[in-house]
Amino acid sequence: MSWNHKGRREGGYHHGNLKEALVKAALELIARKGPAGFTFAEAARSAGVSPAAPYRHFRDRDELLASIAQQGFEQFEARLNAAWDDGRPDTMTAFQRVGIAYLAFAREHPAYYSAMFESGLPLENNPSLLVASERAFAVIRAAAERLVTLAPPNVPRPPALMMALHIWAMSHGIASLFGRGDASGRRLPMSPEDLLEAGVLVYLKGLGFTPERQTAAAPNH
Repeated sequence: MSWNHKGRREGGYHHGNLKEALVKAALELIARKGPAGFTFAEAARSAGVSPAAPYRHFRDRDELLASIAQQGFEQFEARLNAAWDDGRPDTMTAFQRVGIAYLAFAREHPAYYSAMFESGLPLENNPSLLVASERAFAVIRAAAERLVTLAPPNVPRPPALMMALHIWAMSHGIASLFGRGDASGRRLPMSPEDLLEAGVLVYLKGLGFTPERQTAAAPNH
């Protein structure tokens, strides 16, 4: 390939899709090297453009990473929302689907997942990224709020936010250790999905939830 007079490599990106080409190149680099393992110039080189070209869309590598992480959270939210489906047909069934969707996203999109959770970007400097991450977490919190209503009458209801954070931490831990589609995976005598389901059931029993009560949710509207 050769550079033309406009500084674009022949056979490289076409007018109008430079941003998408940079995102795709960065995702491939993240998959190989992690979110901290490449430079802005390397992303440009992988996309087949000049080192100056990325500045048309991104201030620096961190802004490129933030854009990728935001895209990841938006896709993540859509995936979790579809799984939750407003708690249909019952709370526990829907909640189990959310766990499966969480692990599936981490396994199927490890580069996005790394950008979302391992890039070290300060959320206070990235308002759009903060909003996207909060919207994704809101799905888990909504599920936790429904779970709280299943607590037995003689058991104090735990704070929904606390439950959401605990369950998110458990899901994230299993996804990072066992449910990712990268070299961090370990062999298990059970699937990551079974491990997460068992962990959540143990957690709920520790809070005083009974299996009968968990499956006896009132129909959702």
